[in-house]
Amino acid sequence: METPSRLLVKLSQRLFEEPGDRDQFLDHLLDPKPFHPCILWRDEKPRPYPFELEPALPWQPEFVDRLAIGQKPGQHSLHQQGAFYCLDFSSVFAASPLLEIPSPVGVVADVCASPGGKSIFTWVALHPTLLLSNEVIGKRTAQLIANLKRCRIQPAIALRLDSKILAQSIPQTAQVVLVDAPCTGQSLLAKGGKAPGCFHPITINNNASRQKRILANSAQLVAPQGYLLYMTCTYSPEENEQVAEWFLARFPQFQPVSVPYLAEYQSHLTTLACYRLFPQQGIGAGAFTILFHHTGVGTTPQISEEFLSRVGHFMPVPD
Repeated sequence: METPSRLLVKLSQRLFEEPGDRDQFLDHLLDPKPFHPCILWRDEKPRPYPFELEPALPWQPEFVDRLAIGQKPGQHSLHQQGAFYCLDFSSVFAASPLLEIPSPVGVVADVCASPGGKSIFTWVALHPTLLLSNEVIGKRTAQLIANLKRCRIQPAIALRLDSKILAQSIPQTAQVVLVDAPCTGQSLLAKGGKAPGCFHPITINNNASRQKRILANSAQLVAPQGYLLYMTCTYSPEENEQVAEWFLARFPQFQPVSVPYLAEYQSHLTTLACYRLFPQQGIGAGAFTILFHHTGVGTTPQISEEFLSRVGHFMPVPD
């Protein structure tokens, strides 16, 4: 195992009081362990089942499966047919607070949507009347559209707009808003990937500032009594708990929602109802998630069809 950098050691000391917890965290970043493949079923599960399954966790959605190590679901013909979507189980963890939202659900807006996994999760879990999947980065938009088309997600519209433009154009129109925020991506190391500079304070602070801007804009999309889900795939408190605390101070009409089935993952760095997954827990590379409820009252305006037709890419309705 390679020697951890000084900045990584400092982060581990901030995250964990116990030396043993720090050592396990560092070990999983510097000597990555394999995680079970995970799939999200868009269609009904086939019989006979084509993969070797792992036992489901108590809170695991019925439409999600963890597979045995070594399974390659992305190479199966059902994947090409759009029957399921492959994703890291950390993404399932981060999106799972959506299961607390009561039905029916109207408009859902996924503000940072590419490559599309959390949009598809939300569509399967909540069956919204309309899904808006937005990705401002042009080179990532094509992948988002391809995944939505492959999995036959509709009614859905792909957008490519800055969060500020969304806030100005369709305020208070979405019952559910997702912000899977751009971050330093520190959990990539637990999957054997690279994230240069991800532990440097300047990189962390720059990302935290961007996250606050996106979250503030996204809050303006949420209809009264709606929900806002904030997620990252990084570990630094500046991008997670501290962003949530900043948000609540600035937007007091929002309150965090307790998710009972994630209680064992409650962040020990705050008293807020927010949840963390670490790689040493063995089910995913890492994630942070917090669900906010808009406690205000008022009417929900309709989204302009002219606006959507002008800026949106409509997913085709299957034959």
